[in-house]
Amino acid sequence: MEKEMFAFLKMKKIRSQLYTIYLIAVFLPVTVLGTFMIFNNSRLWRDYYRDLLESENLRLKTILFEITTQIYNISEEIAFDDTVRKLLTDNYYLESNLRNKISDTTILDNYNYNHAEIEAIEIYTDNPDFIDYKQFHYANDSVKGTEWYQRAARQSSVFWTALTSEDAYGNEYWNLSLIRKIPLIDSDDTGVLVIRLSDNYLKSRISSQKYVSTVSVDGGPVFLSSDRKNYGQDQRGNIDYEESYYQYKGNLKQDNSTCFAEISTLNLYQSDSRIYICTLDGQAYINIREIMAISIIIIAVAILVPGVIIHVFTNYFTSRVLALRHAMHQASNEDYKIENPIRGQDEMSEAFSDLEVMVQKIKQKDAQLYEARLNEKELINEQQGMEYKMLASQINPHFLYNTLETIRMKAFTAGDREVANAIKLLGKSMRYVLDNTGAAFTTLSRELEHVTNYLSIQKLRFGNKFDSEISIGQEVEVDSMYTMPLLLQPVVENAILHGLEEKETGGIVKIELYRQGDDLYIDVSDNGCGMEEEELARVRRNMESREEDTRSIGFYNINQRIRLCYGAAYGVQIDSRPGQGTVVRLILPFERLRQGWRD
Repeated sequence: MEKEMFAFLKMKKIRSQLYTIYLIAVFLPVTVLGTFMIFNNSRLWRDYYRDLLESENLRLKTILFEITTQIYNISEEIAFDDTVRKLLTDNYYLESNLRNKISDTTILDNYNYNHAEIEAIEIYTDNPDFIDYKQFHYANDSVKGTEWYQRAARQSSVFWTALTSEDAYGNEYWNLSLIRKIPLIDSDDTGVLVIRLSDNYLKSRISSQKYVSTVSVDGGPVFLSSDRKNYGQDQRGNIDYEESYYQYKGNLKQDNSTCFAEISTLNLYQSDSRIYICTLDGQAYINIREIMAISIIIIAVAILVPGVIIHVFTNYFTSRVLALRHAMHQASNEDYKIENPIRGQDEMSEAFSDLEVMVQKIKQKDAQLYEARLNEKELINEQQGMEYKMLASQINPHFLYNTLETIRMKAFTAGDREVANAIKLLGKSMRYVLDNTGAAFTTLSRELEHVTNYLSIQKLRFGNKFDSEISIGQEVEVDSMYTMPLLLQPVVENAILHGLEEKETGGIVKIELYRQGDDLYIDVSDNGCGMEEEELARVRRNMESREEDTRSIGFYNINQRIRLCYGAAYGVQIDSRPGQGTVVRLILPFERLRQGWRD
């Protein structure tokens, strides 16, 4: 295959060869991999935003179920309260007696006062002795003509609906309301309980700056939304209200733009009513398009920049080749007047210099021709040696990874999973070290992953000699915090090799990350032999001024790196007690780590 490829290239001009190599080595791989990356990333981001939207919809459903269930329990206590039922069935010949009796009934006031989610509790009755006073109302013809009152009068079960009201300024607002018939024994009168939920309370519970949510009950209009303009509108989507548990995941239009949508059904407790919750994310598509646009730009740059470089280099290189070819053609025709020499220090200029030397040697005596040929041969050998060194220096680190992976698969195939796992961990550790050689920053999560791989390798080496624990504080977001690479592994290595040196079993290495004020503390501790005061003082002293000490050199390097990067206020602290182990603390600026490389 290799011979055929070079034979194919030899049939083309150098310019065509270079363009063909660019097409095969850069354009096609970057285009194919870039296209795959774009489609794969698009799918991953879509799944990510849909999962977030589903979580938000579930959050709203949980809140509404909790509130409606609590309101139902309150309605149970009111509907079966003997004082309330007696109040509704008694006869009142004097209006004052009715007012006094209502004033003495405090159960409605107590619930209204103690529950912020309740805007109002009202009881309607057709008892002819009643008047409108406080929470009690006489059901006149206007009230009896309403759909909710007629429904409550003819059924005994609880139902929910959205009732409209007007504030003092004449603005209409909506309340999710529980409505139920109060059972009045031995009475022809009808009592209807209405509990209106506070619209402001519900909005405060469901509000979100990122999502637009609309809530409706049964087939009615929207009664609750994070956007006021949706009130009284039909619920989005073609909802099948006949289905007992309707759910939709997909896209919906909002303000002429496509949004991710999640619609779910909440079957209310002890009721046939259903609440439909629609959650929209209008920013997801915009974010995904921006990410895709950035990816396309990166791929385009990855294709165009090498293309421009290859084009410029091809013109430059071919012009030199043509100049050299023209000079050699002159020499082959015994025209030794060579003009336009090739300047530079590369092989091409050396070849042109050799040609000039050769031409001069041809014009000399036959005795000097043999010596010129020897010199030319020596130069060719040196050039081949340089080319060999250049090819040898181009060995890619991926060769090592591929070799390790081949060995790992052979061990895995042979059934030696422990060796395969050890090779895998070693490959990861080597990749991290090589990837971060010369790098200024890396994420804390990648640094911790490297330390975890290192600990796993050491556990394979030492067996049950020690165990490890990693604890991360709540405020420490390791995925979004950046620090210098290869800070922790030397400290952990010191804890294992020196701190736990005398332990056969039961050793523990703990790594704790937590915030203390404006600083991030990273504590690496062991339960080993510890250090005497004299040895601890020597280690601390050597950490400030470098000396040839196996334990202090690593601490000195880490301490100096931290101080050079973040200032003299940060660095390494060491504390140790004989028989109780050693604690090495790295102190870093918390906010600077959150900003990371951007500083």
